[in-house]
Amino acid sequence: MRVPLLRTGVGAAGAVAALGAWQLAATAGPLADSPLPTAADSIGTLARLFATPELWRALGDTVVMAIAGLLLATVVGVVLGVGIGTSPLAMHATRVPLEFLKPIPPIVILPIVVLVLGPTMAMGVFLVFFGCFVAIAVQSAAGVFDTDPVARATGRSYGMGRGEILTRIVLPSALPYIGTAIRVAAPTSLIVAVVAGLLGGGPGLGQSLLLAQISGDQAQLFAYVLALGILGLLVQGLSQWGERRLLHWHPQYRKEIR
Repeated sequence: MRVPLLRTGVGAAGAVAALGAWQLAATAGPLADSPLPTAADSIGTLARLFATPELWRALGDTVVMAIAGLLLATVVGVVLGVGIGTSPLAMHATRVPLEFLKPIPPIVILPIVVLVLGPTMAMGVFLVFFGCFVAIAVQSAAGVFDTDPVARATGRSYGMGRGEILTRIVLPSALPYIGTAIRVAAPTSLIVAVVAGLLGGGPGLGQSLLLAQISGDQAQLFAYVLALGILGLLVQGLSQWGERRLLHWHPQYRKEIR
């Protein structure tokens, strides 16, 4: 218990120090004469926003887009990755297309998606899907492809069919790859959902950030940034918790539990 409490205490101290540095820079530091609001003003504005339905509606729209796109990317990516990983021919045939798509950010295709789907939630879901599914597919394929051949041969020697080998040997072996890919993709899904509103006009926190910027309300703008940061911490924490629950049998997580 002492280690988690120590980590929590150090993290809280770091957050307080960052807020203190922000407050000092905006009041007596080099940014005192700039439009940067103080940390106290931004936190106070955020507290007032929490009492309004607009903030909760924006948070809800952002979370729905992020989760829907991530779930769709997970299903498609895992199914495609398992199919690719089980065939060396498919693995080599799809390597170039997947590596070509991997570095392309969703913002590149945003104008086309907005033109086709409009500034809607469906547009945001598709962008999140595009931003997450390639990495999940690549990791899933790598996990399946790297399954110990001795374990496969042992399963065949015990009379297991291809389907049983896949479900009882291959997929458990690939789960650490898949779990890591989903954990990394979770904050990415949130970022893309915000970008969909900020640059694509979709609903959610991105649109709220854009409106606050246009109106010149800097305190409200930074309050939305703080809300986004808190949401990001929650998403990261939930993804890590889910990975530990999914892979509780893995040696790495058994070691952490001890």
